[in-house]
This record gives sequence, structure tokens and C-alpha cells, in this order.
Amino acid sequence: MSQYDEGHTVAGWTGFGIATVGVTGIGFGICAGNTLGVWGGLAVVVISLLVTWVLHLAGWGKPPGRRPVGDWAMRAKDRTAREGHPRCLGCRLAGRGRPAELPARVTAETGRGEPVTGSAG
Repeated sequence: MSQYDEGHTVAGWTGFGIATVGVTGIGFGICAGNTLGVWGGLAVVVISLLVTWVLHLAGWGKPPGRRPVGDWAMRAKDRTAREGHPRCLGCRLAGRGRPAELPARVTAETGRGEPVTGSAG
């Protein structure tokens, strides 16, 4: 297993498999001079994006960033998917995303970080 925890999900591998079929169709369409094959392959690639997105929203993907080592197994379901993940484009497109935490501004008086508010200061 990779030490970086990238793509070890049902959503990732399913999307990759479907996209591989679509890209293969595009390649055969180009080699054969068949426009319908190229467009059919492109349609399959778009379907792979949609399938991956739906699986991510169903909890079979992973949030951005690293997960705890105990959640690295491919069959580990993400229990936080229903609320949405911060900084996740797929969750924001589905209307689920939680707002990302505001950056902290270190003040000279306290030396600690304070949340940045909308007002200039």
C-alpha cells in the first residue's frame, strides 16, 4: 500500500476502469478514422466522471488530504461524506460542502492566531 493514500478507493478505481475503456475507444476511433468511435469514447469518459462523483458522494471516495492509516483500506467507507468535505469541489458541486476554516491572523499583541473576519483591520 502506498504511503501517500492516493486513489485507494472504490470510487477512484471504478472511475479509472471506466475511463480506461473510454480512452481506448477514443484511440480505436482515431486509428480507424471513425468519428462515432471518438465521440462514443468521449461519452464513456464523461460517464466515468459522473460515476466517480456519485460514488464519492455515497461515501466510497475520500476527502481531500490524508486519512488516518486505519482508513486506508479500499473498502473503508467515508462516514463524513453526507455532510460534505471542506475544500472538496465534488461536494460543493452537490451543494454539500462545509465552508473551509478561515485562516488565522497572528496579532502582534497576543502572538496567537485569531480568525480573520470580513472587516479590514
